[in-house]
Amino acid sequence: MLETKEAVKRQLLKLASAPLSLQVYRESAISHLREAVPFAAACFTSVDPNTLLSTGASTEAAVEAIHHQLFEYEYLHKDFNSYEQLVQAITPAATLSEETGGQLERSGRYRAVLLPAGFGDELRAALLCEDACWGFLTLFRKADEPLFHMQERMFIASIAPLLAKSLKKISLALPLTDANGMMEEPGILVLSGQLTIMASNQAAHHWLSALRNMEQVDDDILPRPIRAVCSRALAQAGTGARAKEKWAKVCIRLPDGRYLSIRASKLEDILGTIQLAVALEAAKPSDILPLIAEAYGLTAREKQILERIIRGFSTKELARSLHISAYTVQDHLKSIFAKTGFSSRRELMWELFSRHSLG
Repeated sequence: MLETKEAVKRQLLKLASAPLSLQVYRESAISHLREAVPFAAACFTSVDPNTLLSTGASTEAAVEAIHHQLFEYEYLHKDFNSYEQLVQAITPAATLSEETGGQLERSGRYRAVLLPAGFGDELRAALLCEDACWGFLTLFRKADEPLFHMQERMFIASIAPLLAKSLKKISLALPLTDANGMMEEPGILVLSGQLTIMASNQAAHHWLSALRNMEQVDDDILPRPIRAVCSRALAQAGTGARAKEKWAKVCIRLPDGRYLSIRASKLEDILGTIQLAVALEAAKPSDILPLIAEAYGLTAREKQILERIIRGFSTKELARSLHISAYTVQDHLKSIFAKTGFSSRRELMWELFSRHSLG
């Protein structure tokens, strides 16, 4: 078995260097993982590291049927091994059987979702690279199959950074051509509290089609990024500062290099009926910059300087706003130019505003 696990690691390393789309990578990784850790079904999700909301997922048929319920339990109920708990955990991988002390029925998710679908144990992992989470992996076993054991959990924990690094690399791959052609009109969706589409404009149909093609799902499936932001919006209890701690928002880099922003807001009429308004539109610079900065490997300070460069700050203004000397600003600028491959602010600005559509 050890030889098999080492062989799977080598396959995953080889896979990481291949020029694949996120969808193909996730599906291929699931196939390799099954050789080392047997499972009945899997869900491999990419997430926005800023909000931990789904930017797309690969699920197998048995999981697809309950995927909407899993979203509901993740955002609207407290249960064992939530993804956000795993992001903060010392070991970002856990099994439902271990966490419940072998009593799966202690989990509401197990009683209401997994068991009715014929599933038993569940193994979850948060996929972190350099302290940022880029995805989640969930493996399922049937109710009549053995529970996941500790060695399997530790193996998944050991390859989680490799999976995360690959997700980051593919998610942040810079487009080879200018990212033009984004529709100017925002797509608008109105959904019921049960996430049924009730109304939409033509632009929304365009983006729904693009997202479904990216995820390779049928026309009757609500794309995971939309389901994720809606579930987050439904989970928000108020309108004050506490409700804004976790925005119902996600920024997605589409396969052609363009960036799409998806935001959801909860609506409630005088009778207490809940609906959701979803906006799909070209991402704003504030949405895109964190992803571009990650792609170039900028430090936290360099990200602050880049954000101010976009806003037109001079060197003196940069120094004053960051409480550093002008000489230190110049040192940071040299580092930014070295990492991005440009020699001046003019070249860098042209890159960001033309190739990445920050204008």
